[in-house]
Amino acid sequence: MVLCAAVMHACWNTLLKIGDDRLLVMAVLTVISGTLGLVLLGFGEWPAAPSWPYIIASALLNNVYFLFLIKAYEITDLSVAYPLARGSAPLLVAGGAAVFAGEMLNGGEFIGVALVSLGIISLMWGAFSRLEDWKSIVFPLATGAMIATYTVVDGIGVRLSGSPAGFIGWLLVFSALPIGMVAWHRRQGRIEGFLRRQWRSLLIAGALDFGAYGLAIWALSLGAMVQVSALRETSVLFAAYIGTRLLGEPLGVQRMFAALLVVTGIVLLHTMT
Repeated sequence: MVLCAAVMHACWNTLLKIGDDRLLVMAVLTVISGTLGLVLLGFGEWPAAPSWPYIIASALLNNVYFLFLIKAYEITDLSVAYPLARGSAPLLVAGGAAVFAGEMLNGGEFIGVALVSLGIISLMWGAFSRLEDWKSIVFPLATGAMIATYTVVDGIGVRLSGSPAGFIGWLLVFSALPIGMVAWHRRQGRIEGFLRRQWRSLLIAGALDFGAYGLAIWALSLGAMVQVSALRETSVLFAAYIGTRLLGEPLGVQRMFAALLVVTGIVLLHTMT
């Protein structure tokens, strides 16, 4: 389930990468995902009252994540921002899950998570020479912190909800509102032409976003947060593979080494549980 979510995440991030207006792309994807969330509400019960603060908190955190991600992509290369943001998240989730949900890792599991993060972050090592200032590191790390925070919030909230479908549906609906309004305010007069040009790819990306996030939250209701997070961030490897096959980027020893570290970490994480 989580690996399917990772593939979907890599695919919609590829579409975001080639988009000519990332704010509009992100807003439209989120609105499409929120619309599909309304459909999902027909299949789930009303979430239990204790989960509602987590739904609202996660929706706000997701919108901060959107803005940090857009800013990170503006000031530094995708080859730096994406691996650093996604690679830092599993270790941060491990800390948050231990403190707030009592999910403690044993030594082998911790090494597995560390290898996953190291493997993902290693994808950006060759890009260090292109970094211009401290913001090139800070914004991707801030993005990773938001990913980790909303993952822990989602994990606790969906377990309290008693209705994963209801939790996911309402979360997607509320997440779409802030960034949708920001994009409407900042891009007035450009939205109609943008949608006319790119509606096909946007519909696909929005459906992929819906599937990727929905499956990840559903998995959080069934398994440990750090395992879900570590598997989910393998989306970086799928994105690297897509880059080599569709965008003509070189595979290289670096990407092969990163893949080996990530796979080793995942195997260790699950065999030591």
